[in-house]
Amino acid sequence: MTSALRRKAAEMASAAAAAQCFSSYSSFPGTWALRQRGGARVLQLSSRRSFCVSAAADGFDNQNREYVIVGGGNAAGYAARTFVQHGMADGRLCIVSKEPVPPYERPALTKGYLFPPEKKPARLPGFHTCVGSGGQRQTAEWYKENGIEVLYEDPVVAFDGKTQTLKTSSGKILKYGSLIISTGCEASRLPEKIGGKLPGVHYIRDVADADSLVSSLGSAKKVLVIGGGYIGMEVAAAACGWNLDTTIVFPEDHIMPRLFTPSLAKKYEDLYQQNGVKFIKGALIDKLEAGSDGRVSSAVLKDGSVVEADTAIVGIGAKPVVGPFEAVGVNPEVGGIEVDSLFRTSVPGIFAIGDVAAFPLKMYNRIARVEHVDHARKSAHHCVETLLTSQTKAYDYLPYFYSRVFEYEGSSRKVWWQFYGDNVGETVEVGNFDPKIATFWIDSDSRLKGIFLESGNSEEFSLLPQLAKSQPIVDKSKLQAAASVEDALEIARSSLQSAPLF
Repeated sequence: MTSALRRKAAEMASAAAAAQCFSSYSSFPGTWALRQRGGARVLQLSSRRSFCVSAAADGFDNQNREYVIVGGGNAAGYAARTFVQHGMADGRLCIVSKEPVPPYERPALTKGYLFPPEKKPARLPGFHTCVGSGGQRQTAEWYKENGIEVLYEDPVVAFDGKTQTLKTSSGKILKYGSLIISTGCEASRLPEKIGGKLPGVHYIRDVADADSLVSSLGSAKKVLVIGGGYIGMEVAAAACGWNLDTTIVFPEDHIMPRLFTPSLAKKYEDLYQQNGVKFIKGALIDKLEAGSDGRVSSAVLKDGSVVEADTAIVGIGAKPVVGPFEAVGVNPEVGGIEVDSLFRTSVPGIFAIGDVAAFPLKMYNRIARVEHVDHARKSAHHCVETLLTSQTKAYDYLPYFYSRVFEYEGSSRKVWWQFYGDNVGETVEVGNFDPKIATFWIDSDSRLKGIFLESGNSEEFSLLPQLAKSQPIVDKSKLQAAASVEDALEIARSSLQSAPLF
């Protein structure tokens, strides 16, 4: 760089420091920044909105201060990718994470990660973001190459919105211009007084949790899964790959009660039972007991019955990690940090994305908090687009859920289902689960509100979001008379021609 350019850069940095304009709605017409082009670093005038951050280094422990992401999960990884795509990461973006590794595709932890060693389990760096959506694998080297500062194993424990600073567990003081809260969720836990922290009792939210569980599965004989939702069903399926005596206990009448109909649940329960899994329904845990070695040895149910187990996995839900950002605004109904349709909180310059965000679910006209990787990816991208550009388009998310289990080598039957939309209204079930089955949710106006499909092909799966988004009027009697899943999907497809545009 020439001396003239250096002087110009110093002048611009000095002006930015003097301005002290930390509001997210303040910006310069243009800002100077050093950018990498080929092998040289050049001074470039950017017309993008820029948040002014003091150039003084004294007193703060992060070098990159213009944008700070708190949290190192899926959403953080996809947000980082969007910053890079806009050329706004290098020297500007800092990620503060409690994890020892860069962001990764968290769904793998209850699926491929739990396969036994001889059945090709998933391991890092194989599933760092953004490989789950067909993107580049963002390893630690990727973050360095793109000028992104990542603070590992140092979660944020305090926040001061007035001074725009954060404090980490190690005592670091961080400065930010714009802040993105991406803290996700934490596993709900059984109380310690009833055995929730006994050795051999596991919860799964990160790689360390999954590693601990894999270690237990390697020597386990009897596995108890507590909870009949996503975590419970995926972990139980993985335990089958280890040929372990596995029991699932839950308080509801059937598995996956928030989504599955009783009839649909019965099909999957039968499949699990064929793989040796036992179900105890309508039951609650009274306490977990330890054996002579101090490790969990059994569970006592509320009715007094006892289930032996040397390994227990608790999958009873999750709760959003809102601390230490409660002052930003927590939604009292769904939990999480409340945001608008652009992921802006009530505090200018602060955003929230992913599992922790309570956002307007536009197509259903309600506030929601979605714990799913699809929303984590899409909310991250939408938020950063809002932050870096003049985008004002409201986030219009279509709820989507899926599961893939029994995919280890040697499995007699692989399971892969997808659901789009809203599971409200009457249901029509088509198919015999050999291997396909579909369920359609239809409201009182004959509109298709939600659709579930097991073992579809790529073309069939791609039809589901079109149907759920369009909410066409369908002939329920025709669906009920459909001879196959393929026929039912064709009936639904034909109804798209008359569907309104939402």
